[in-house]
Amino acid sequence: MTLDDLRVFTAVCRTGSLSAAARELSCTQSAVSQHVKRLEREVGQTLLERHTRGVAPTPAGRLLQAAVTEGLGGIDDALRRLDELTQGDAGTVRVTTGATTVRHFMSAAVADFRRRFPRAGLEFQTETSSRGCFDALAAGGVDLAWITLGPAPGTVEQRAVVQLPWALAVCATDPLAGRASVDPGDLQDARLIGLPRNSTSRRQLGAWLTESGITPVFDTSVADWDTAILLAELGLGHAVVPVLPAWLGPDHPDLRLIPLPALPALTAGWAARRWDALSPLALAFADTVAHHCGRGRTATAVARPTVG
Repeated sequence: MTLDDLRVFTAVCRTGSLSAAARELSCTQSAVSQHVKRLEREVGQTLLERHTRGVAPTPAGRLLQAAVTEGLGGIDDALRRLDELTQGDAGTVRVTTGATTVRHFMSAAVADFRRRFPRAGLEFQTETSSRGCFDALAAGGVDLAWITLGPAPGTVEQRAVVQLPWALAVCATDPLAGRASVDPGDLQDARLIGLPRNSTSRRQLGAWLTESGITPVFDTSVADWDTAILLAELGLGHAVVPVLPAWLGPDHPDLRLIPLPALPALTAGWAARRWDALSPLALAFADTVAHHCGRGRTATAVARPTVG
């Protein structure tokens, strides 16, 4: 049993197929299969079961996957830290987050960070959900994840940075556009543009609507917040979204954001495997983003960290 065997096995579990793992690892499907078979011979158990759409770990495979993912993630973290000790401020900070997050939360911070650490590198990996970000952290491929805070694996620490108030997004000609605020009852039977299906923001919104006795109809589901805003501005529906500063300026003349004061704010921030294991550069980038978010016009800074 080798580290390569274990890395290949976790890649197969994560991607759900031998061919997808082979593409990710830049090797052949036959090589992936050989690694898995060698592991199964070593442990004396079947680790993967075949399905019509790919493969999935057996109970024994899930047990090994959890242990290997945690162990390899720690090894990769340690190797990066050792490399950074020799590179100093020429190291690289690896961040995973959603497709539009960098523009909304990090653009000023990235410019500031690059001025302060001109030799440092920044790498961004896009995920479609907080779950995907947690998986990337566990695998050791990234240092930090910018997420909507919510339930997280016990191996992940979360740190709140900003609270985002919610609003109903409508076009300027909509009958609701002149309202000072919107109540939960105004959303009853509303036909809404749905936030990304697997997102924490959609789950939190859905839970709040259910608690309020509201049963809206989601006509359309989109991949990100910006698309929901675009469709609302075009008059193609209403969207309940967290308020972001970029949507309030002259770039969106036909958009109106009507506050929803009864809806608890959405909290966004950082996640990491262990804060005390982050490199000085990663900590500096996290702090830089938090500093600039605290200066935002619509976001409320949150000082105290939380551990998930």
